[in-house]
Amino acid sequence: MIDVQRLRVLRAVAEHGSFNRAAGALLLTPSAVSQQISALERSVGHPVAVRSTRGVTLTEPGRLLVEAAESISDELDRVRHAIDRLTAKRPRLTVATFTSGGRHLLPSALSRFVDTHPEVELTVLESEPEDAVPMVRGGAADLALAYHFDGPAPVRPDERPGLDWVPLMEDPLWLVLPRGHRLAQRPSVALAELHADRWVLGCLKTEAYLRRYAELAGFDLRVAASTTDYFFAQTLVAAGVGVSLVPHVSLARARESAVVRVEPPRPARHIGVILPRRRRPQPYAEDLAAALITAAATAGAPAAAPTGERP
Repeated sequence: MIDVQRLRVLRAVAEHGSFNRAAGALLLTPSAVSQQISALERSVGHPVAVRSTRGVTLTEPGRLLVEAAESISDELDRVRHAIDRLTAKRPRLTVATFTSGGRHLLPSALSRFVDTHPEVELTVLESEPEDAVPMVRGGAADLALAYHFDGPAPVRPDERPGLDWVPLMEDPLWLVLPRGHRLAQRPSVALAELHADRWVLGCLKTEAYLRRYAELAGFDLRVAASTTDYFFAQTLVAAGVGVSLVPHVSLARARESAVVRVEPPRPARHIGVILPRRRRPQPYAEDLAAALITAAATAGAPAAAPTGERP
């Protein structure tokens, strides 16, 4: 039988790239780490790690064991959180959400939920999708409101323990321009027409999209300011610092700026709910997911907007 503690040690070795650094992280001696790895190799009958002057390299059996260690750790975390909920005086539900999506969808969804389940103690945690996925997988959150741009959803259906992606709505991106901008009165604008403008970024993921588009269009992206908040980015646009690309659910009313449609191919975020795939039913999480589906259908982004006005 494979010892879970030895898997934990191997996982630390893989993470830190050496026995010495893994020992420091685990509060063990390097000799103890070496002994644990040797015992693990004897139990599986194959080498799991190869040491050299450059550090430690995992063998293929070692990589498989590290994957198993991560799944076991996530499952144990999930069970610990489940036990905490079982022993709580009131049932609890924790939802992780990215900021703009939470502002747009959670108020009405939570209003419906608490009307039906007043006995539940709710916790809302602000978290980007890359952080929310392990939270749901490990049980720190019961579900998550998340998004992705182009490409696959942030969860894979073949993962163990599995997670499901429930699509809610498309969140198209709009151009936000200073009110006096030369293109502010246009019904739509191609991003390439802004090749000479400076950009205000409200999210690193938006920056990645813009840089890919600029490269394909043959111009260099000029960044005037980078932020981690779309709302703050729009105040900088209104002040004339630059132009920006902002998701629909993050648009703010500002008389000093104009909102203009992006010509096709129009970028968009895809908003959805991440739910754990469990053997035991999770009625509270499923009910909140249903409330979010209703909220998205009610508050979905419109297909068009008047020129220079908030959609």
